[in-house]
Amino acid sequence: MATSKPRGSKRSSGTSYSSTVTTVVFVALCVLGVWVLASNSFSPPKSTYRTADKVPQQITSVSQTHHSKHNTKKDDHLVPEDVPGELPDDVIKPVEPSEKDASTSDDADASNNESVGGGNDKEETEVLDDQGKEHVEEQENQIAYETQVAQETGTQSQQDERMKEENRQFESKKVKNGDDHASKQTQDLEDPRVQHRSHFDDTSTVGQNQFSDKGDNQQQEDSQMQQKQREKQSKKDPNGAISDDQIQHDEASINSVEDGSDLKESNESNTKETNQDINSQENNQELTKKNDDNTFPNGENTEIPKESVESKKAWFTQADQSVNQKERRKTGSNEKDSSIYGYTWQLCNVSADADYIPCLDNLKAIAKIHNMKHYQHRERHCPEESPTCLVPLPKGYKTPIMWPQSRDKIWYHNVPHTLLAKVKGHQNWVKVTGEFLTFPGGGTQFIHGALHYIDFIQEAVPNIAWGKRTRVILDVGCGVASFGGYLFERDVIAMSFAPKDEHEAQVQFALERGIPAISAVMGSQRLPFPSSVFDIVHCARCRVPWHADGGTLLLELNRVLRPGGYFVWSATPVYQTLEEDVMIWKAMSNLTAAMCWEVVTIRKDRLNSIGAAIFQKPTSNNCYEKRGQSEPQMCKDDDDPNAAWYVPLQPCMHRVPIEKDKRGSQWPKEWPKRLQIPPYWLNKSQMGIYGKPAPDDFASDYEHWKKVVTKSYMSGLGISWSNVRNVMDMRAVYGGFAAALKDLKVWVMNVVNVDSPDTLPIIYERGLFGIYHDWCESFSTYPRTYDLLHADHLFTKLKKRCKLVGVMAEIDRIVRPGGKLIVRDDSSTVGEVENLLKSLHWEVHLTFSKNQEGILSAQKSDWRPDSYTAPS
Repeated sequence: MATSKPRGSKRSSGTSYSSTVTTVVFVALCVLGVWVLASNSFSPPKSTYRTADKVPQQITSVSQTHHSKHNTKKDDHLVPEDVPGELPDDVIKPVEPSEKDASTSDDADASNNESVGGGNDKEETEVLDDQGKEHVEEQENQIAYETQVAQETGTQSQQDERMKEENRQFESKKVKNGDDHASKQTQDLEDPRVQHRSHFDDTSTVGQNQFSDKGDNQQQEDSQMQQKQREKQSKKDPNGAISDDQIQHDEASINSVEDGSDLKESNESNTKETNQDINSQENNQELTKKNDDNTFPNGENTEIPKESVESKKAWFTQADQSVNQKERRKTGSNEKDSSIYGYTWQLCNVSADADYIPCLDNLKAIAKIHNMKHYQHRERHCPEESPTCLVPLPKGYKTPIMWPQSRDKIWYHNVPHTLLAKVKGHQNWVKVTGEFLTFPGGGTQFIHGALHYIDFIQEAVPNIAWGKRTRVILDVGCGVASFGGYLFERDVIAMSFAPKDEHEAQVQFALERGIPAISAVMGSQRLPFPSSVFDIVHCARCRVPWHADGGTLLLELNRVLRPGGYFVWSATPVYQTLEEDVMIWKAMSNLTAAMCWEVVTIRKDRLNSIGAAIFQKPTSNNCYEKRGQSEPQMCKDDDDPNAAWYVPLQPCMHRVPIEKDKRGSQWPKEWPKRLQIPPYWLNKSQMGIYGKPAPDDFASDYEHWKKVVTKSYMSGLGISWSNVRNVMDMRAVYGGFAAALKDLKVWVMNVVNVDSPDTLPIIYERGLFGIYHDWCESFSTYPRTYDLLHADHLFTKLKKRCKLVGVMAEIDRIVRPGGKLIVRDDSSTVGEVENLLKSLHWEVHLTFSKNQEGILSAQKSDWRPDSYTAPS
């Protein structure tokens, strides 16, 4: 280290002793200074602090920025409310040093560095020419230096304390915002699990909480600002200073938080990651929720209609009407079922394997049937308790081909059955083409295509008017349902059905193609439909013995056929002269005449070399009163024609309603007008399901579902509707949900529960179709046949009668891998359903709750357990 040079003539160049002493003292003082610095663990700053005048004046506080986003607009751009100039404290303070440090930072930096090196020319006093003065001067310098160190150390401590206080204020503010939000949610939610999730956690929302409300958005932005602050502190240099590059980076970060771009980009990124399996064209939009405390996602009103207690007295149910209804075991209970949490699932160990239908494959019950003359073995025989096992997937199963391509071909491995291709291939039912099963559009009676056959019927009876007068038909013995599949081009929907296994997998083919169908048989019980609801009943080459047993089966068709509706029968007895055919035709002619059915026409089709006889049901009781015979007999007055749940067939006819205000006395409006207009037989003196006069109730329900579907379902649930074809409304009421989906390329199976008000006739009246069912039992369909199930306030009612575990196993059975479920119910019930879905490895896209009402959207995965249940 260099020594100081003598200054002026006052120094004696010959005094070596004095110079030596001075040097030694100076070195000692330097060592002492270094020791003091080390003992105080103090490192003076080496860079300038960021001062307030360097902060962009457009920056606002996090809370103010958030507020301005939702409340202030100028030229369609978000403008912060703060006036440029003086900055809010909560922006500057968490990232800035004190003003005192900032104002003296440059001078202090230079001064401190030079002090450590031995002082500078301005502040250093001259070296005394004698040892005493020099020693005193060095002591004074040392004292001054230590005083400066203490002051700066105190300043740093004050700064640290100030930072801590600001952080505490910051946290307090954030907690307050969260507490305000949480307290409000607590008032709305009764379920402790929902409260614990704090408006549902990240793992159960689309795009990671993109549907959260104001409080959640505020917490997100506050958390992001706090994270940036922590990053700043961690990026400081070892001496505690902030670099100029870091200042510029931080300014850009704060500006990006202000305009919301970082948060938006983060949310969009999370959305893409969460919805990789959803069609990108429909799901690149950001899934957000409007900040309205009275709305569900995307502005939907939370005032979900609930059944009026008084209305229950004004409506019959199938349970009331069907006095012979099969008694089901009441397995439901109000206590919590611990099995719904972490439930262990196993595969069903049954001979039907991947095609298992519990109520149609109950081998134990079928083995007890000794008389199968009326196809009792093909009817429903449900287990006393719904199965809680899962159906395996067929080997090689693939995501189904979507409509309309699916009408022409499906994946072979999805329905790996070839018997129909071998037996009916020459009739163009179905063929094996490589890895596909193809459907040329033919059938036994229309090998040259269904469209030609459909036009042939229209030409035979122009009054049929497909898609106008005729909207809903019943196709008996449907085969692979090509007739119903091509009727969509004429704005007609067909309820197609056939028994399981009579022709291998025919209904399964239909559903895989995207055509409505159920597994059912005309045997010893009524079909699960109301009376007088189908515009046409169709039977092409169906080998049903209509004339047997006093015409019992044809009389069942008479029950469900609308007065003035047509029965289209294209079968060999119409156009062939074989002995058996002639005998059947004679019997059918006598029976239909006794039923007062009018033969409208008998027409032959030269192209297909077939013929069709078309009958019409009467619109009055005149013919019944003039009959010269008593067979078939008229039904007794106490026989309810609408009773249809496990009700034995009766060989009788019900009278036609003739009063103008009675259902069945008039033909519905032409399609599509009938969809929106309340049925003429709903009058204001009758209370609707939700407590209003019935016509007003109908209209309100329709408007409600149009709003829900438009504002919420189309864009707010993470569903790609282009991948949806087969839809089921598990609790349909008026059919408003199905009506709201009219313009989509979907069809909806409307289910009216047997213990709910019997509104199914209203659904048919408006040009839709549906079925009666009890969800404590299995549905009559093959596995993997629906793309979307919708359950509105179903499970809360249902779990009083049966266990949700069995119901969820049934839902998992009938939904395709990749299929969706939408649940609307009480918050606590939604929580139970969510737990069960997660145990089934479904992906829960959204759960949302407000005012004790919840909504859930989930998607089925292709997960299957490894183990099987014990053999039954």
